[in-house]
Amino acid sequence: MDKTPPKDLSAIGGEILYTARNELYMNLPYLDVALCALRFQPGGGVTVSLATDGETLYYDGNWLADRYLRSRIYTNRAYLHVILHCMLRHLAKKRGKAPELWDLACDAAVESILDELDYPCLDGGAAPAKRKFYGECRQDMPVLTAEGIYRRLLRLDLSDYERAQLQRAFLVDDHGLWDPEKRDDQEQSQRQDEAWKDLSEKTQTGMETVLAGQSTGGEAVLEQIQVANRDDVDYRAFLRRFAVPREVMAVDGDAFDYGFYTYGLQLYGNMPLVEPPETKEEKRIEDFVIAVDTSMSTSGELVRQFLACTYAILRSTETFTRKVNIRILQCDDQIRSDTAVHDLEELKRYMDHFELAGGSATDFRPVFEHVARLQKEGAFTSLRGLLYFTDGMGVYPQKRPPYDTAFVLLEEPPLSVRMPPWAIRLVLDLPGLERAARETAEELPDLIDLDELPQL
Repeated sequence: MDKTPPKDLSAIGGEILYTARNELYMNLPYLDVALCALRFQPGGGVTVSLATDGETLYYDGNWLADRYLRSRIYTNRAYLHVILHCMLRHLAKKRGKAPELWDLACDAAVESILDELDYPCLDGGAAPAKRKFYGECRQDMPVLTAEGIYRRLLRLDLSDYERAQLQRAFLVDDHGLWDPEKRDDQEQSQRQDEAWKDLSEKTQTGMETVLAGQSTGGEAVLEQIQVANRDDVDYRAFLRRFAVPREVMAVDGDAFDYGFYTYGLQLYGNMPLVEPPETKEEKRIEDFVIAVDTSMSTSGELVRQFLACTYAILRSTETFTRKVNIRILQCDDQIRSDTAVHDLEELKRYMDHFELAGGSATDFRPVFEHVARLQKEGAFTSLRGLLYFTDGMGVYPQKRPPYDTAFVLLEEPPLSVRMPPWAIRLVLDLPGLERAARETAEELPDLIDLDELPQL
């Protein structure tokens, strides 16, 4: 038996990585800075793949040489696989998540991008198992993000065998250096994440402007980068923008001078010089329309969760009056239901007994036509806005309505979706929606029971 130790191919492995980087740069120039962001170093505990800690790309020369001999496409895909993990900030987002499921979700999200890129240097051909998984995921989300896939994996509660099958289909690199326990220096990790965020934003800007239309197949990269760079949204503050000034029965502390009040008490004993005003002006929501997309692409459970969380936020006494005028519309390509709600208890009853009506294609125009008729009939006195819960894919009206309209999306829509310029677009993921509802419930424990809120 030949006991000769294997040759050290570290130098050759480095050359292979440089070659892969150059070939990727020639085909994907919009990723130029990202492709050069990691320095190469053999070792790092890596023996059968690539690995990164966000600053260094660790590799095993023998593994790279073997992959390169089979096909340079393998090494190109592996290199870009690691770079995309960093650009989408998968490393920093791992904290607080189930490690195996998060690693699998990140690999699946990145591989879905690679399988969509139409370049000969990356054309490995997606296996049927991967295509099947992509198709199942797209039933829940228009863009396959790691966060969306992770939530789906949590809901599926896969067996060990099923999870191992998916890991085998998508595994490319080693995620051992991602573990939060191994990233002890939190300040360094945060600086590293900020650096990748800045790089991703610059890449996004370049793809949306200078390189727009010049990068064949680059839409898959841009869609995911847009999701990764999306800022957190304060849903509570967003809803309050639909409020209008109203005079309410309450003491206005800002307009009341306590100096004259106390001076009068001191001078006359029990007679203040001024009395506090009995009313004050606050911004309250009264007339409001909530439209729900009931097409085949929207699930009833998602709509119910959206209504439940919106109810918790609207119940804030600082935002809503006791009597309201809310119209809840369900619509796919036509109006399926129109429910009038006049107080928040009616809204809660509607939410508890909600049933989705419809299931056809999506056309947003019937909702706006219906609201216009209601306005002519005098159904509203001061309609400030309309909130449309949808996936964003449908036929939009061309003319701007005489009130603010916001389309609330739980996932980033594909780049093919073109919203009109007058539309307010709010991309709010489920954790963000739940967080806003729970923060409101914690501020108002006497009004809102935390146990009543849905688990998203």
